[in-house]
Formats: sequence, C-alpha cells, structure tokens
Amino acid sequence: MPDLDFLIAEFQERSLVDSTLRTLCVPQVARKAAVVIGMRRTGKTFLMYQQIQRLLASGVDKRDILYANFEDDRLPIGEPGLLGRLLEAFYRSNPAARERGAHLFLDEIQMVPGWPRFVRRVLDTESVQVVLSGSSAKLLSTEVATELRGRGLPVELFPFSFAESAVAAGLVIPATWPPGPRQRSRLEAHLDTYIACGGFPEVQGMALTERIQTLQDYVELVLLRDVIERHRIENAVAARTFARVLLQSPARSFTVNKAHADLHSRGLKVSKETLHALLDHFQDAYLVFSIPVFKKSERAQATNPRKLYAIDPGLAGAMSQVTATDVGARLENAIFLELRRRHGRLLQGQVSYYLTASGREVDFVVGDVFEQRAGRLVQACAHLSEPQTREREVRALVEAMDETGLDHAEIVTLREEETVKTDAGTIRVVPAWRWMLEDR
Repeated sequence: MPDLDFLIAEFQERSLVDSTLRTLCVPQVARKAAVVIGMRRTGKTFLMYQQIQRLLASGVDKRDILYANFEDDRLPIGEPGLLGRLLEAFYRSNPAARERGAHLFLDEIQMVPGWPRFVRRVLDTESVQVVLSGSSAKLLSTEVATELRGRGLPVELFPFSFAESAVAAGLVIPATWPPGPRQRSRLEAHLDTYIACGGFPEVQGMALTERIQTLQDYVELVLLRDVIERHRIENAVAARTFARVLLQSPARSFTVNKAHADLHSRGLKVSKETLHALLDHFQDAYLVFSIPVFKKSERAQATNPRKLYAIDPGLAGAMSQVTATDVGARLENAIFLELRRRHGRLLQGQVSYYLTASGREVDFVVGDVFEQRAGRLVQACAHLSEPQTREREVRALVEAMDETGLDHAEIVTLREEETVKTDAGTIRVVPAWRWMLEDR
C-alpha cells in the first residue's frame, strides 16, 4: 500500500516550476470539472501548475490544494477505491479544506478506472473545484460528454501557438499596430523558426539534432502508450509505419484506400478496417487531425478525400526531410492549428476545406457544415510571386465567395501583404506572423 500521506505532503513542500504563461484559460464553474485534454508533452501539467499559482496569488492556502499525477509509478492505478482513499487522506491532512473548499488537480486521469463516477460524486457531495487532464480525445467525445453527464467543461491544449512561442523566445507581442520595423523583423524571423521547429514547449531553443530526436521520441511515446498499449494493437509495425506515412505528408489529401495500397507496396499486410481504426486512435491521441470537405451530404464527405494535419508543424518536419523543406505544407499546418485553437471543435467539421463547383480547392472554410453556412475562407500560400500561383489562389477564393455568399476572404503568406479587389468581394493578403497574432 503506497503512503498517500507522503505523496500529499510531497506536493505541499514542492516549489512549482515557472514556465511560459499559456494564453489558455482554465474555466472554474461551480459543480463542473474543467477537463484539459491534448497530446502528451503539450504542457498540460504546467498549465495546471499555472492555475495553482493563480490560486495561490489570489490568497488560496496551498494546503487546500490537492495535486496528483496518475502516471506516478507509486500510485496503484488498478486498485479499487484509489481516488476515494486519496481524497480522504488529503482531508485528514487538512480538515479545514472540507469546510473552506478544496481545489483538486488530477493529472492524466484517464489512467484510473472508474474516474468519472468519482468525479461526479465529489462534485455532488463536496465543496470542490476540480481540474482534470488527459491525453485522449475520448475524454472529450465520450467520457466528458457522456459519463460526466454535463458536469465537464472540456478545454483543448495544443503545443505553443506562434504568439506563445514568441514570448518563450523573449519577444514582445505588439501592443499597437503596425509594429515598428525592428519588432516586425524579429517576428518575421521567429515565424520561420516556428514553422520549422514547432511549438512543443520542451524543444524551444534546442539544437536541430536534439530537437528531431526529441520529437521522434514524442511520436513513439504516443504510439506506444496511447495507441498500441491502450487499444491492444497487435500489428505494432503497421501502426508505426502508418503514423509515419501520415506525419510525413501533412496538408495533403488522404484516403484509407490510398494508404492501404501504399503500405501493401511496402510489404505490410494490413486490412483497411485496421487502418480506419488506427486513424481513429491517432486522432484520439491528438497526433493528427483530419478535416472533411465542406459538404452536407455524408456520402459526399465519405467519397471525397479528407485532409490530414499534424498536431505540430515541427513534428511533421522531424519525421521527413522532404516535409522539413516544404515550407508551404508546414505553413498550412500551422494555419490549421491556429484556426483549431480559435474555433475549437464545438461542431464537427467546423474547420473544413472547400471544393468549388469547378473543382478548385480553398484550404479552409470555417462554418457549420451541416447547415452549409460559411463564415470564413482562408487560403495558405507561402508566396504569391508566381503569376500562376496567384491566379490559382485568387480564382479559387473568388469562386468560393460566389458560391457561399461571402464578400471577403484571406490568403495567409509568409511575407506578402496587400488587398485584392474582385467582383466577388475583397481578398486580404496578410503575412502569417501578423495573422497569427490577431484576434487572440
């Protein structure tokens, strides 16, 4: 039997590590648990620490705070009643917390069987604020929505955004627009760093070799713990190869049929059903995202390819030398992630891609796919200097504006900035560093 009193006292004595302040706010609503979800190594634990530091700064007694990480090997995850015993040990150490109100921070909670019942019980019977974290999208799509029965407030945490990575690098975010030339140059240079290195907190400032190795280790950790072990995958070789194929080609059209043929050409025998299941597992673990075409019909969504994006542009680059030199793909990946941060996943398909009636593609449309209401059209293009490229990107947006009824659209580039007037409406060309700092 582990000494739960010791683990509680250990947290009380430990100093919390300072880290780059995240812009994500953890909601605190009475009788509801805030649930922070995201891929491993994105900083969920440090986000919890920052929330704890805010509580301490507001005058909360640290003795009223319980923190537990359920990946700690000293905790017997499989033993019945662990969470209940831990809470009672906490109240024994500080009975006044039961009267004043306690703050529970339960890290990687998906490791503990039966955790939803415990959370519902304490929310119903105790004076507590509960913050949970987990490394699986299942916490959002099933357990939070279903098992917590309306008691959960899901919050997605991604690797650093461009703004957060800039702050971590010591840059100052402009308070007024436009920024001066020196500040602009620093932000432009950091954009190049960001889409090459990505936003995982630990790799900020790492040398190239160490960064690539660390990011590859992240992929292996997710595959092993959140896919192969959790879902009892027997064909581990196929899982790893399939993940590598997806990560090496972000911002590309994807079908399981094509991936199946690719893996068979490599001598890997795996069924299409297995690939469908693996793709679901990868998305559950926040390793990749797939977005559908902006079509109401489920058949149209099923027959058209989906587009795949990695959780981080640096992760994609670390898995392939080709992707590492494909600035356009990494820029598009970074733009998708920013849209996902801003617009969330309140409705399935809220961020989609658009195909015009003539077959031209717009990288992103933000809107309600089921109601077929579009609110935003965004193209990603590293450079518009080539006349053919410019014509292709503008023409696709003009057709999309005509078809959706929108009178505005955006092209996000590396450097260019202008306004393009068309018969369908106005297209704003904006550099990515500026676009990523707007509307934060």
